[in-house]
Amino acid sequence: ARWEVNKTIEREKRLGHVLPETLEVGAMLETPSLAFAPQKFFDEVDFISIGGNDLKQFFFAADRENELVRRRYDTLNVSFLSLMERIVERCDISDTPLSFCGEDAGRPVEALCLAAMGIRTLSMRPASIGPVKSLLLRCNLTEVRKIIADARHRGDQSVRPAVMDWLRNQT
Repeated sequence: ARWEVNKTIEREKRLGHVLPETLEVGAMLETPSLAFAPQKFFDEVDFISIGGNDLKQFFFAADRENELVRRRYDTLNVSFLSLMERIVERCDISDTPLSFCGEDAGRPVEALCLAAMGIRTLSMRPASIGPVKSLLLRCNLTEVRKIIADARHRGDQSVRPAVMDWLRNQT
């Protein structure tokens, strides 16, 4: 894709057309396999945005539109958070900006855990900004990260109960 963009820019330059001052080429990470792409992929993109809704659907191999099964798959599942951690680490190595977009970015507890895992840019509906921001400002991400690590170490399937208990004791 980058080769095609560069080829097009060169063609436009030859034709004398006005070129953009800056042009960023990024990727939507929506399939689990992309988290395991060669490091060169992470090095060459200008940014990565996790497409949370699709990624979760493919990760759990579940139809997110099917009400009978979609609620069974929790973003705060330890395995899913391990995938998030791997993506964050891969982006950190190459200093690639990372964002998360999708329904979970606008849910305060999920957003808190994603931020604790190292995702610093969350894309959400405007109505979600206040509640998410309020919770993020009240919480210590290092402490939340420790809650997550402890739950993983205990073998919990989801970190949700541990995080909710911790949140209840914060007041």
